[in-house]
Amino acid sequence: MSEEMKECPNCKSPYGYAVGQGIYNCPECSFEWNADEKESTENEAENNEPVIKDVNGNVLEDGDSVVVVKDLPVKGFPKPLKAGTKVKNIRLTDGDHNIDCKIKDFGAMALKSEFVKKA
Repeated sequence: MSEEMKECPNCKSPYGYAVGQGIYNCPECSFEWNADEKESTENEAENNEPVIKDVNGNVLEDGDSVVVVKDLPVKGFPKPLKAGTKVKNIRLTDGDHNIDCKIKDFGAMALKSEFVKKA
């Protein structure tokens, strides 16, 4: 058995010790884990891009159509973007406003995914 200690993924205690081949146990919270599975899960999480979801939790993708769920004020326009407005062919981006699109009568704009639902 290895004398190496690993950090517990459950409570972050640095005293996790080996109890078998690749199996570790935490003396503080009694959590048991396979160190090989934890490392592969971390590598998969690093390779995945962030998932952008709509107000209902549906995953959005480039080219989707969405519907605005509430009236949104637009700077420089006298009227808000009305709830129920359909937006076609969205592009997903990084940042706070994670949807780029063109809306009829408003032009190009950025929206937050929390204010749209998948059409």
